[in-house]
Amino acid sequence: MKKIIRQLTTSSRILLASHANPDGDAIGSLLAMGIALERLGCDVTLYNESAIPAVYRFLPSVDCIQKQLPDQERFDTAVLLDCGGLDRVGSAVAAIAAIPAIVNIDHHATNTRFGQYHLVDVDACATSEIVYRLIRSMGIEMNLAMATAIYTGILTDTGSFRFSNTNRAAFAICEAMVAIGVRPSTVAQHVYGTYSLGRIKLLNLALDSIEISNNGSLSIMTVTREMLSDTGTQPEDADGLINYARRIQDVKVAALIHELENGNGVSKDRKRFHVSLRSDGSVDVSRIATNFGGGGHAGAAGFSVESSLAELKRTIYGLSEGLSGTCHLN
Repeated sequence: MKKIIRQLTTSSRILLASHANPDGDAIGSLLAMGIALERLGCDVTLYNESAIPAVYRFLPSVDCIQKQLPDQERFDTAVLLDCGGLDRVGSAVAAIAAIPAIVNIDHHATNTRFGQYHLVDVDACATSEIVYRLIRSMGIEMNLAMATAIYTGILTDTGSFRFSNTNRAAFAICEAMVAIGVRPSTVAQHVYGTYSLGRIKLLNLALDSIEISNNGSLSIMTVTREMLSDTGTQPEDADGLINYARRIQDVKVAALIHELENGNGVSKDRKRFHVSLRSDGSVDVSRIATNFGGGGHAGAAGFSVESSLAELKRTIYGLSEGLSGTCHLN
């Protein structure tokens, strides 16, 4: 941590970035770190290639997050937050990799230890917890904007304190954030209490797409580009839908197949998909994701792949045969 603080405080221009298709922790840690460094007088740029989900647009300074990466040559340091691997930043991976110093701040057990500086704590409940400790170590006074971002990051990554990564620090830090002025009811209303009509329609289609393996241990939910078009929604509106598939009785693992834009170099009979995985706690889905080039936590992980939808479903269904406490892949 001392080496990272020295690097940050002596840098002229800093790029802060979090993973594509960001969740509450990726956005919360990004904003809290950005606001803190700006208070130190640092020249900071916040970047995420994806649109920010509507439920997080209430966060202070969220409009400062840029979707286009500026010329990477202007940065001497990049800080990547909540990224298990460098490629999690998305299409700008090559440009960001060229920045001279890369700081890796994360809590995923599958983190690849990329970059020159690592602050990876797999026991942390969220990357926002690590950012909180870093801000405190830098002697920066926590304000309401930073507190709201950190509270939101911890709240969402622990599933409102329901997931197994919930630790004592989660409660202690959130209590401290509330003391600063964060209103839990306000955050919860934004994150969990307000949906657009389009998202409700998307939820209806996604629920209708659910399939269950023969042994009942695995569920698959699908969100296609056509479904987004028909409901007038964006990819970020699919955030959190997988939890409905995970809560089905007897399901050990839920998979959300999310069709992405194809981009260049993908053949017509194959498409790009991101697969999100969630476990009931009896299966380490990070092991599954790692086998497909992805990563994450024991209870929540994911990977991206090029495939036909039918082929991808067959592959995922094949996983159900090994779902008995731990998952074994052939």
